[in-house]
Amino acid sequence: LITGASGKGKTTLLHLLGGLLKPTSGSIFIDQTDISKLSDKKLDHFRGQNIGLILQKAHFIASLNVLENIELASWLADKTKKRQKAKELLAILGLEHVEHKLPNQLSVGQQQRVSIARALINEPKLLLADEPTSSLDDENALAVAELLASLSHKYNAALVIVTHDQRLKQRFKTSIQL
Repeated sequence: LITGASGKGKTTLLHLLGGLLKPTSGSIFIDQTDISKLSDKKLDHFRGQNIGLILQKAHFIASLNVLENIELASWLADKTKKRQKAKELLAILGLEHVEHKLPNQLSVGQQQRVSIARALINEPKLLLADEPTSSLDDENALAVAELLASLSHKYNAALVIVTHDQRLKQRFKTSIQL
């Protein structure tokens, strides 16, 4: 858990770890791979195989339903659609009833859980979450934190959450203040 006030660089750090930004100096190693030296194509492939991203604002393809949006992440990573895995994740997240809905038909909390499913579809080694609870009430914020913790444990993924949400300190023992 990385906390700090707005403007302290939390999202920039997360984007560097996720390969969305290149460092101006130094290197970023993930699983013994220097991602800062990878070509864009190799970085995209590495990210798809090894990093799950949950961004502050969910980015979905509006014309694809929930299930298709999750499957797209698996197809982009390795040219296979993992329909059964996507359905399993939706069930774990309590969203099996929305798989055929379009993203704009979902509540913010449901969209956040779909983002979690999409981030986990390829069983990444690293799960990065940017302000995953910022637009959620207390009950849903703690539920999302619990889901992230339990699912990262289940899939053996390292979990890094950046947030200014002090409620999450209740759930995570290790935190860094920026």
